[in-house]
Amino acid sequence: MFADPSFWVGLAFVLVVALAFKPAAKAISSSLDGRAAKIREQIEEARKLREDAQALLAGYQTKQRDAMAEAEKIIAQAKAEAARMKTDAEADLARALERREQQALERISQSEAQALAQVRSTAVDVALAAAEALIRENLDDGKKQALADKAIGELQARMN
Repeated sequence: MFADPSFWVGLAFVLVVALAFKPAAKAISSSLDGRAAKIREQIEEARKLREDAQALLAGYQTKQRDAMAEAEKIIAQAKAEAARMKTDAEADLARALERREQQALERISQSEAQALAQVRSTAVDVALAAAEALIRENLDDGKKQALADKAIGELQARMN
């Protein structure tokens, strides 16, 4: 066995492999450890980025909810303002219509009073014309003078 060259070749091979295995194992191990550390760093960095992204998402969702609440509040205020303006406009319209109706009634009343005054004036004019015509036809000059004197006397008494 010691004289057999295959034995010595085998032994040399085993020794070379054993001696080469230790540094190669160290190199492979350190390479794998370095790679594992890099992967851990990348995983940690990815976890931090994910947490940051989730925090940003939560912040934006909160801002969106706040904006929606604010928009709903603004819409509610706008609806309330529109309802108030509608009520005010209806009240203003009712007051304006009432005022115009009152003005129309006053104009009608004034027109009635003017018409009544014109009718009375016309009636007085007609009555005076008729009375004058009757007096001219039925009274002589002496009676006309006596009536005129009597009217002048009554006029002076009424003026004082």
